[in-house]
Parts: sequence; C-alpha cells; structure tokens
Amino acid sequence: PTMVDYRCVHEVSHRAARIMTGKHPTIVVPTIPYGMSEHHMSLNGTITLDYATMNAVIRCVVMSAIRHGFKRIFVLNGHGGNTTALQNMIGELTVETKLPLATGTYWDIAAKSIAKLLEKQKALLHACEAETSMIMAMTPELVDPQELSQMHGPYIPGLAAIPTVNEGVYRWRQLSSRSPIGVIGDASAASAEKGEKMLTAISADVAEALLNERLWTEPV
Repeated sequence: PTMVDYRCVHEVSHRAARIMTGKHPTIVVPTIPYGMSEHHMSLNGTITLDYATMNAVIRCVVMSAIRHGFKRIFVLNGHGGNTTALQNMIGELTVETKLPLATGTYWDIAAKSIAKLLEKQKALLHACEAETSMIMAMTPELVDPQELSQMHGPYIPGLAAIPTVNEGVYRWRQLSSRSPIGVIGDASAASAEKGEKMLTAISADVAEALLNERLWTEPV
C-alpha cells in the first residue's frame, strides 16, 4: 500500500496523545496524507508535494493553531523525505512567531526502542521488517504473508548512502535506483505481534519526549 507512512504516524500520534492526556491535555489534528516524495516517483502510485506546497500547508496548519491560542505545537513526521524540510519550516516559523515550535520523526525519537525489537535490522528503513510489522498489526488484510519471503532489499543506513562513498556526502537519488521493489531492509521477518510491540514502544517514547518540560521552556 502507498499509505504506510501516513497510517503509521497517524496511529503513533493518537496513541501518544492518549498517553499524554492524563498529564497534559493534547489534541491531534488530522494527519496530512501527502509529503515530499519525489524520490519515490519512479514507483507507481506515488503522489508528491513540492517544497513550496508543503511549506504552505505546514505554515497554514501551524499558524491556524497559533491563532486559536495553542502555544505548544509539535509536528510529528512519519516520512523520511520530509525530515530536513520540516526542520527548516519549523525553524522559520519559530523565528517568526517566537514560540517554541518543534518537530521530530517518530523512528528517530524511538530509535533505541525500535532497535531492541527488530531481528534482521538495526533501525526502521523502508517497507521493511519494522514498517511491515506495524501495518500487519493495524491492517493485516493489506499484507500477503505468502509474499513476505520475497520482500527484502539492501540494508542501507540513512537510505541516501552510496556504497564505498563517505556517508557524510549527500547526493539525491530515486529510491528505485537502490531497490527496484522499494524495500530497504528485510520484511520477511515482519509479524503483527512485533508490530504491536513497536507501536506501543514508539508511542510511549513520543509521549515521553513531548511531556519533557524542557522541550517547551528552553529559550527560543
């Protein structure tokens, strides 16, 4: 399915909010279904936003929340192509509003917890053991167990890395140039049980991060 990133971050955000609400009232806005996916456009079914469009959407959502009186706003990301762009966007909005706005990608926040639960990978990659497990836990009808044994690709930490090239060097590439089927990592080890454990652990880590007062009280 082409909605994996959307579905996973949607689930994590709602579970984290339920944990947080007992200590701090928390509201989750509707998940934005599209992001910056130009690097997936060689894979059928992908819809992408350009930087200007995504920047406009994020700006409108954040500024709308601010106009309604919200002062602690966190943009939870679930798609690797958005990470750097969101950091830039939130940085610009922070300078403009003087509010402690923040963003983060859920698998970065919960990296240690995710690593402990995986068998064939050390981190969440793409259409992999981690993402497939979470989808199996939420919507098992979307995963064909008979196909799992074939769903494995290269293990590329950081996804953008080129073998034998210094990892500090960045070059944009289509995902399909690294994996024709779009899998980075190994989905053959995925299971619904593992996915549920991951969703529970990730949500707890996200909630803990957002409940840390220093996130919101350190000077802008």
